[in-house]
Amino acid sequence: MDLTRYRDIIPEWERFLGAAARPEPTVFRVRTGRISEAELCDRLHRQGFQLRPLPGLSTFFQVESGPFPVTLTFEHWHGLIYVQQASTGAAAPALGARPGERVLDLCSAPGGKTTHLAEIMEDRGCLVACEIDERRIRGLLGNVYRLGHTNILVVAGDGRHFPDGALYDRVLVDAPCSGEGTLRRRAGAPPNQSESFLRYVTATQRALLERAVRLTRPGGTILYVTCTFAPAENEAVVSAVLSDPSVDLEPLDLPIPHAPGLTSFGEARFDPRLSGAARIYPHHLDSGGLFLAKLKRTGEPAGSDEWSSVPAAFPEGGAAEEEADDLIGHGLDVLHERYGVDTALHPEWDWTVRGGRAWLHTVCEWPIGSWEDGSWRPVSVGQRALEFDTKGRPRPTNDFLRMLAADVTRGVADLSRSELDALLVRDPVSTDIELRGPIALRYNGDVIGRGAVTGAGLVSEIPKARAADLKRVLGMGAG
Repeated sequence: MDLTRYRDIIPEWERFLGAAARPEPTVFRVRTGRISEAELCDRLHRQGFQLRPLPGLSTFFQVESGPFPVTLTFEHWHGLIYVQQASTGAAAPALGARPGERVLDLCSAPGGKTTHLAEIMEDRGCLVACEIDERRIRGLLGNVYRLGHTNILVVAGDGRHFPDGALYDRVLVDAPCSGEGTLRRRAGAPPNQSESFLRYVTATQRALLERAVRLTRPGGTILYVTCTFAPAENEAVVSAVLSDPSVDLEPLDLPIPHAPGLTSFGEARFDPRLSGAARIYPHHLDSGGLFLAKLKRTGEPAGSDEWSSVPAAFPEGGAAEEEADDLIGHGLDVLHERYGVDTALHPEWDWTVRGGRAWLHTVCEWPIGSWEDGSWRPVSVGQRALEFDTKGRPRPTNDFLRMLAADVTRGVADLSRSELDALLVRDPVSTDIELRGPIALRYNGDVIGRGAVTGAGLVSEIPKARAADLKRVLGMGAG
């Protein structure tokens, strides 16, 4: 696609072309719910990384230099950072979500904006993350579990047909698009999309945005986001939806460089309110391109709706209440007696049991009681915390043990580097720990997962793929 058609609408055209032709720097966001910015930066500095905080993007840092990719650090493997394009870091703060609210992300994978929202919400409230693509859902779950978020309810389904019923305080529409703003990943060349694809994608974008409006409570907020420069996918889509009298555009005042939205392009004319939208070009943040438009659902905020009567449990396949209470009670006893975890310090924890697992979450209210359409499927909530064998004996999952971290005060094996190297290739190591069965593994002060004391010695129960990733990280010099 020829970018010169945008010459008249992109300020500082030569700067735009220069930035688009350069490789994009690596940027990451700190998982502040698990580590402070100061501690994280200190850990990376000691490994030889030079970092620069990004003005206007809280918790975001650019890697100016380093001995190897930051994605191959222990901190990344452990879920203490999330590598994220700088421009996309503007989206979650612009939506304005607050702790305790009901938030919907209609197109959530791979989860950068979703997990950023969860961070801003301090893992309180209900954040529904929906995704249509099963393969992409696996990637989304991997990021949710790695980062340790507890207020995200992941569901599978098509956002264009998201069920009516519950209304949300805020809805994010990170719409599929032609992806022109990602041109730096292809040496400055935008993707070459067919006319039939562009017709399909603009129809999809409008359907998603119209659905988002319908699902937002009066007084609530919708944020429409794409990573393309095309006015047909940006201003034209929003302009069409602004013809609905129940929607208004709220001007964006971003704390980062950006250009205003367009009110015309060629012969096309858009709603004048679109000047309050925002366009981020590659030269603004030395990043990718992004379009953002913030809409407000007009009318007075409603009172309570049907959510308040919906129990915190999956709608199908969950354990009976009495059975679930017994399993959870047993699991909490094991956490305390075997691992020294004082669960009384976490009054915000809630639990649901499904499919032989107990899920720990901080979702205070659920929308799924109204989802009777079989095309929708709840996938996970919060963290997979406990697994039960056929005799009902609980084991904490690897992700849960990593999330618990300093709460684990006993039932833990502190590993040397040579011991960890052996465990990661599935070799047992000798141990003087007398406690048989599952145990936490700790290295350099960080709980990294689950092991077990057996007749053959201490063995690792970290999944093979995760173990292979950690082995690769350690090979880069971590630890």
